[in-house]
Amino acid sequence: MLVIPAIDLKDGQCVRLKQGRMEDATSYGDDPVAMAARWVEAGARRLHLVDLNGAFEGKPINGDAVTAIARAYPDLPIQIGGGIRSAATIEHYLEAGVSYVIIGTKAVKEPDFVGEMCRAFPGHVIVGLDAKDGYVATDGWAEVSTIKATELAKRFADDGVSSIVYTDIARDGMMQGVNVEATAQLARHGGLPVIASGGVTNLDDIKALCNVADSGILGAITGRAIYEGTIDVAEAQRLSDQLTGRGKTS
Repeated sequence: MLVIPAIDLKDGQCVRLKQGRMEDATSYGDDPVAMAARWVEAGARRLHLVDLNGAFEGKPINGDAVTAIARAYPDLPIQIGGGIRSAATIEHYLEAGVSYVIIGTKAVKEPDFVGEMCRAFPGHVIVGLDAKDGYVATDGWAEVSTIKATELAKRFADDGVSSIVYTDIARDGMMQGVNVEATAQLARHGGLPVIASGGVTNLDDIKALCNVADSGILGAITGRAIYEGTIDVAEAQRLSDQLTGRGKTS
């Protein structure tokens, strides 16, 4: 199971939000490439980037920073989410060296778009499902739909989606622990590998996810915890390797 550091980009800064609120941001630096270097040197095997401005505006806003990181680490798998709502945007990111694009809001509102993009860019599409009480949220978490995350995941399983990034909004950025039960349930019933996100706070969360990793959990994204020191990336990846078997999955 991969331990995946998150770099969230807002106005060119590396930040973390609480429960997705743009007005509740903590800045951790203004050099995204240097931040990426920090996690690469700690042994990260994949990075999770989010264009927060893009998520709200529906188009890439921090694309230059994403491209700079991808070019600095051409052999490192990078996944990017936030404002990815067109084939042109996906093509741009893949040409820049990004490995995976995460379709979120558009996947919920126009699910046929996911299938089209999987056919156009096979192996490079991840769907991001952000949920509150099991129901999918969209538009930078500003709106909560009436669609259950498990139902939507099943729909994408046949489209060729690489994996699902599943975020429990209530836990994200709150340092309250990951929702292991909901994550494992989605992995078991959704038909796709799941990357856990939201609330990964300490090594106990890593252990808990490793204990259910065989249900289909590919990785765990961690943000605020690694910036505030409650998780050491290198230590967490070593622990994950010990508990689940060394995985070179990218």
